[in-house]
Amino acid sequence: MHRATLAFLATSAIALTLPLRATSQAAPPPSSGTKNAINGINSYPGPEFVKYAKERDPQDRRIDLFISDWQGSLPRSEHGSLVLRDILTRGSNFAPPEKGAALRAANFFAYGRLAPGAWTTPSVLEGQQEVYYILGGEGEITAGGDTAKLRKNFAVFMPAGVEFVMKSTGDEALTMYVINEPTPGGFHPKDKMLVKDEAAARVRTPAGGDPYIVGGASGHWAHIVRELFSPADGLATEQSVITVTINPLTMGEPHPHRPGQEEVWAAIDGTSLILMGTELRIQKPGMAYMLPPDNATIHSNINYGDTAVKFLYFAKFPEADNWTHAVVPAQK
Repeated sequence: MHRATLAFLATSAIALTLPLRATSQAAPPPSSGTKNAINGINSYPGPEFVKYAKERDPQDRRIDLFISDWQGSLPRSEHGSLVLRDILTRGSNFAPPEKGAALRAANFFAYGRLAPGAWTTPSVLEGQQEVYYILGGEGEITAGGDTAKLRKNFAVFMPAGVEFVMKSTGDEALTMYVINEPTPGGFHPKDKMLVKDEAAARVRTPAGGDPYIVGGASGHWAHIVRELFSPADGLATEQSVITVTINPLTMGEPHPHRPGQEEVWAAIDGTSLILMGTELRIQKPGMAYMLPPDNATIHSNINYGDTAVKFLYFAKFPEADNWTHAVVPAQK
């Protein structure tokens, strides 16, 4: 193992001997944040502002309910021949009734597979919309008279009310992540699908000279963000769909989420570590997690390897900004 890797892991191990559950002691008001976080509210002016409890929370191991893998779910079909295996489903942001049932804003997050040569039946989404992020294979999608090619790292936003057909045209299966969101009453969906090549997507840049943001990153110390879809593109419930890359031997800023924030991290490429509360878990492609938004449980993504790791991220943020850093007790 490289000397730099050993030094990084040794430093991380020392840091993680401290319980990582934030409290309200000496926490700065939201206005004093760096404004470089993904949504501009969860960063701190410096690491010294993150306070830690004096003892380990006995509920920390409940985090395994918030982490799931598609390989642990049964297959089901959508749009005819698209085979889905759920990763995260509807449930509770604070006390999932079963593993992965942690969503309240999104309907589900799943892994999808369309066999070589297969195609979906002509389908129309009613009361829901979907985002498809292509993980592998080749294909094409037709909707509203438009046809687009599909390959790895392409993303599709399919609005409600538009008929579409997806085909797998390569020798290997067309695989993807699928985000399904509800459309609330009175919502007016777009009338065209939107297809984006991640390589051409806008790269988010820092909002100022934050000394803790590493070169090329856009927030939370080390997050390199490419923007895919937002409400301006037609999202109804979700407010951000992006990819986040974390370079070798770097990590995101540990921070909690406040109630009302539903944020999902799904591994696309590479193996990394999830830090949640005082626990570490390995995250591989096909796995996703959601942080309980109790304003107390801290999380971070740690790249301990020698190649970059990448995530698909989607989130719904709290409705109001009049919040404090006071701890919200976790539901039993």
